[in-house]
Amino acid sequence: MNEIYKRLLTYQQQGIDAVLVTAVRKQGEGPVAVGKKMLVSEDEQTIGTVGGGTLELTARKRIKKLLKTRENLYETYLLNDETVQVKDDETTQLPMICGGEVSLFYEFIGALEHVTIFGGGHVGQAVLKVLKTMNFHVTVVDHREVVLKQNKEADATYEMPFVDYIDKHGLKPNSVVVVCTPNHEQDYHVINKVISDDIELKYIGMLCSPEKLKDYMDKTYETFGSTITLKNLYAPIGLDLGGGSPEEIAISIVSEILWVSHGNKALRHMRETVDASYRYWKD
Repeated sequence: MNEIYKRLLTYQQQGIDAVLVTAVRKQGEGPVAVGKKMLVSEDEQTIGTVGGGTLELTARKRIKKLLKTRENLYETYLLNDETVQVKDDETTQLPMICGGEVSLFYEFIGALEHVTIFGGGHVGQAVLKVLKTMNFHVTVVDHREVVLKQNKEADATYEMPFVDYIDKHGLKPNSVVVVCTPNHEQDYHVINKVISDDIELKYIGMLCSPEKLKDYMDKTYETFGSTITLKNLYAPIGLDLGGGSPEEIAISIVSEILWVSHGNKALRHMRETVDASYRYWKD
């Protein structure tokens, strides 16, 4: 059991997502005792067991899905030969001869999002500071040693050219990328590398003006054609909250990341959630 927690700590330090499965309830016969645990990482390294056989095979299938959705799950399994009907929609029947019931709790353990910031200058540092007040795993990439040293809150830093980082280390699928390099051309190189390598990201934002975006789009369509999909590109980056300081820009960027991370719901003031009869600001 201690080995599971040691490995879990290592995963958290390295930014590796995992799911911890625990047998929390058992009635009748079954292949696992209450309290047994299994830890499975995103690269399918496994410690522990929840009984083996069909039960564990089913658990592994659930884990693959939860690593993508980043959610928790409680599920009950009826272990019989299908001659007994399940009690409700929350119970899953497995073709086993034990005859008992086992409930498993699946706990996703990882960062809210994995974020890579290309460019550790004033805006990059401000974004990093806001992100690290929450459960984000943040990597900062910059070729400037002096600048990179100022990003002390980062979980990982890499002193190297931006595109070289993608070539050597890649980008985590379905992760978040913030592009705020020292100049436009390097911004373009990063985004074009993502396009050419067909990397699927949840969010990629570029710090730019509307005029800079026009220039980028013209060049990108010329290079890749006008049919490329850029639905996860957010440029100019951030929500239109007002303010132009690095700190204010960082708040707008992180707000947009949260908006995407939590499901692209309609943007509105929290007071808009109040029932109509209590909308004190309406005439």
